[in-house]
Amino acid sequence: MFEFFYHIKQWILHNWNDEDCVKILKKCKESIPSRDEGGKLIIIDIVLEDPKNMSDYVRAQHNMDMMMMVCFAAKERTKKEWEKLFNEAGFNECKITSIPGSRSLIEVYP
Repeated sequence: MFEFFYHIKQWILHNWNDEDCVKILKKCKESIPSRDEGGKLIIIDIVLEDPKNMSDYVRAQHNMDMMMMVCFAAKERTKKEWEKLFNEAGFNECKITSIPGSRSLIEVYP
């Protein structure tokens, strides 16, 4: 039977620029076992959706993106931008699942 090792990060990475996110993700990857051993990183954060979708949640996502840019020189990210960060940090695969509200559950595998 496998033991499951994972880290959960919630609304952490949107505070950082891409370069710093890659550094953080690399440290996370170092601290978890391989996927075969049950390792994964769980991130709960915004995955920006198309701004043409005028739902309240999508508007909230883009408002948060603007706030992050102004306050922290950081940003919210699209699915492709998340995948690029994970690849640069050495992760092999990610699975993104929308959850109620403006955030998503992101599972990242070493």
